[in-house]
Amino acid sequence: MADAVHPVADPDPFVVLELLAAFRRSKVMFAALKLGVFDFLAKSGQTADAVAAELGTHPESQRRLLDACVGLSLLHWDGEHYHNTAAATAYLTATSPQRLTGYLNFSNDVMWGLWAHLDDAIREGTHRWKQVYGWDAPIFSHFFQTPERKREFLMGMHGFGVISSPHVVRAVSLAPFQHLVDLGGATGHLAVAACRQYPHLRATVFDLPDAVPLATEMVATTDVAKRVQIVGGDFFTDPLPAADLYALGRILHDWDAPKIHQLLQRISGVLPSGGGILIAEKLLRDDKTGPLWAQMQDLNMLTCTEGRERTLAEYSALLEQHGFTQVQGVVTESPLDAVLAIKA
Repeated sequence: MADAVHPVADPDPFVVLELLAAFRRSKVMFAALKLGVFDFLAKSGQTADAVAAELGTHPESQRRLLDACVGLSLLHWDGEHYHNTAAATAYLTATSPQRLTGYLNFSNDVMWGLWAHLDDAIREGTHRWKQVYGWDAPIFSHFFQTPERKREFLMGMHGFGVISSPHVVRAVSLAPFQHLVDLGGATGHLAVAACRQYPHLRATVFDLPDAVPLATEMVATTDVAKRVQIVGGDFFTDPLPAADLYALGRILHDWDAPKIHQLLQRISGVLPSGGGILIAEKLLRDDKTGPLWAQMQDLNMLTCTEGRERTLAEYSALLEQHGFTQVQGVVTESPLDAVLAIKA
C-alpha cells in the first residue's frame, strides 16, 4: 500500500495581509484629520449625521469613516455618539500642545506622493522631489511657503519632540556639562527637557531666524524658560554660540556625507576639549535588521532628503574623524535614541 500523502500547510499569510492593509489604515487617519473629524469631536460626542452635517460630507460615507476610526482605536462609539479617544484628542486636534497634526498633514499632502515612487528612489538612489513636484533643493522651502504652514509643521515636530526628548536626555548623563546649544532646535523641546532633567544646565536653541518666534513662544510657557535662550542663525554658515555641549536632534539624518562632515568640523572647531556632542536619531542595529521604525525612517530619508539613518558604528566613524572619542549609544523606547561623544 502506498504511503499516505499529507499536504504541506500553506505559510501563514498574516504578514502579507497586514502590509497590504497598512496604507489603508494610514489613509483613514489622514482623511479623518484632513476633514476635521477629530477637531469637531473634541468638543463633544456626536452622531454620524451631525458630523456629516458639520463637515459637509456624504452621511453614509462619513459613518463608514467614523466606524473605521473606531476600529483603529482613534474613536469610540457609545451606541449613538462618536467620541475621540484620549490619543486622538492629544495628538490629532489642532489646539493640543502635543499635536502631531502638522507632520501628519505633511505626510499625507507631500510624503505620500514621494513614497509612491519608492521603487524609482531605489533604482536611482535619490529623493523624489523633482519627479513628483518638479522642485529642486532646498526642498522644504517649497512646502513652507506661508508662515501658517511652517508653524503647523514645526508644531508637529514639537509633538514628536515632546514624546522623544525626555527619553534622550535621560538616556546618557549630561551632568558634566554646563551649557547646551541645540543646533536646529526648532521649538526648544530638547533644550527644555534637558534643563528639566539637569537643574544646573543652561541651554540655547539655535535655529533659522524664521523659527525663532515660535521657539520663543513655546519656551516661554515652560517652567525652565529663564534658563533657555533663543538665537537665530544658520549652523552651516553663522558663528555657533559657545558651549560645552552641542545637540543635533534629527539633523544629521537629513544630509549627505559632505554636509555632515562640514557641520561636525564646525562643532569640533569651537568645542573645548572635554566638551560633548549629543545626537538624537533612531539607531539601526549593527546588522541593519531593525528596528523597523529606523528602517522605515531610513527609506523615508531616501525618498525625501539627501540623508539616511545609521548604526552606532557608523556614527562613531563619523565622529572619530572630527576628534571625538568615548562614543556611546543608548536605545530608548521613544522614536529617537541617544548618541553622546566627547571631544578629545
